Amino acid sequence: MAPATETPILSVIVPCYNERATVAELLRRVRAVPISKEVIVVDDQSSDGSWDIVERIAAGWPELRHVRQPVNMGKGAALRKGIELAKGDIVIIQDADLEYEPSEYPVLLKPILDGDADVVFGSRFEGYPRRVMLYWHTLGNKFLTFLSNATTNLNLTDMETCYKVFRREVIQSIPLRSNRFGFEPEVTAKVSRRGYRVYEVPISYHGREYWEGKKINWKDGFSAIWTILKYGLFAGDAGEPSGYRTLIRMGKLKRYNAWVWDNVRSHVGERVLEVGAGIGNMTRLLYGRPLVVATDVEQPYVDILRNKFRRRPGVEVSHLDLSDDRCLELAHYDFDSAVCLNVLEHVEDDEGALRRLHTLCGEGGTLAIYVPAGPKLFGTMDTVVGHYRRYTREDLESKLQRAGFIVDKIYYQNSFGRFGWWWNGRVLRSSHLPSFQSKIFDRLVPIIRRLESTPPSSGLSLIALARRPGQRKERVADEVQANVPA
Repeated sequence: MAPATETPILSVIVPCYNERATVAELLRRVRAVPISKEVIVVDDQSSDGSWDIVERIAAGWPELRHVRQPVNMGKGAALRKGIELAKGDIVIIQDADLEYEPSEYPVLLKPILDGDADVVFGSRFEGYPRRVMLYWHTLGNKFLTFLSNATTNLNLTDMETCYKVFRREVIQSIPLRSNRFGFEPEVTAKVSRRGYRVYEVPISYHGREYWEGKKINWKDGFSAIWTILKYGLFAGDAGEPSGYRTLIRMGKLKRYNAWVWDNVRSHVGERVLEVGAGIGNMTRLLYGRPLVVATDVEQPYVDILRNKFRRRPGVEVSHLDLSDDRCLELAHYDFDSAVCLNVLEHVEDDEGALRRLHTLCGEGGTLAIYVPAGPKLFGTMDTVVGHYRRYTREDLESKLQRAGFIVDKIYYQNSFGRFGWWWNGRVLRSSHLPSFQSKIFDRLVPIIRRLESTPPSSGLSLIALARRPGQRKERVADEVQANVPA
């Protein structure tokens, strides 16, 4: 198959298992849809000749890619394979039967193409015409949707629908585990947990009966219940990248975040660049200023930030990589301050990053830096989250000065946390700080703050407040009035 010369708009993922009677007609209908697309058929070791039919069709259709699983692994495993291979801007799931109508792709894609959604579900229960379905099967679907909604806090009408549409970056960033029909509740729970924008549109439905080849049964219903509870209530952030798990847990440490914020807020101006905003834990505290540009180097976090702050005036979201000079394009915002919390240690060339921050701050601009301290504490937890180093006071101060900053204040914080980090990362060689320890620590923060009313001689973290030399030009009435959080 010759490779496509342009990136298609749509990748259609078709899991196929023993669909000899329908797969050729289904692919004919998909091909007829007037949208730039690729089609990826993943055959799950069909034994009825489905694979041979797909091979014959692929010979005359360059945009059809077909792969075969080494053994029968289930629908979820086939979808994971297809998602991994997808190259289109948007990914849609399409069963190989004829229950769903490909001519409705434009309706399903519209919320994403309009910029309103990251994920779209096609609802069989909101659209007409539809074939009257088996009553108990319908009741089971509605019960599973209700249970899923109760654990995800979404208000879907059809969680089990085949038609799910995703921006490719979204679905390829989600770690999926289910091999069979558990894909539906698992992906729904993980989409909800990440805060993606979900839309639902009505679709027609032509359900088939078991004699026609329908495969899902009552056993899969019980499996779906377990999957809903597992990913909706119990699994939490298990399976997510370590950085994402860390950000989720950090977001729950309200007292600790307030402590960090109280230490840097005096150095934060009215037009703020936030570097490494992650999922917006600190952005919420910055909100209310005339301008906050929240940035991150990881695209999934940029997506989460855009979703979370899309209707918040004064907040803009952008991709930013401190190791790349292209980040200097953001200088047109005319920032008067930058906030860089728990970021510098992730950049291999940290001195280059500081020089770029020096440029972005503008003349007279301020910089608030928060980094992990204590090189002797460096352990497995640092490695897992991507730290290149931990800092000493002298090291950070000299690097700031070489980048052209004047350091107004630099001091250690949280000396009590050193033991916990050393014990978990150096002695136990853990990959992350146990959540129960984090919760206990957060409750102790008010006491620790009192004990550290005078900065300690060493600590788990290091705070630096610096500024770029020069006189800041006053903006005329700052053009934009500060926004008051709702």
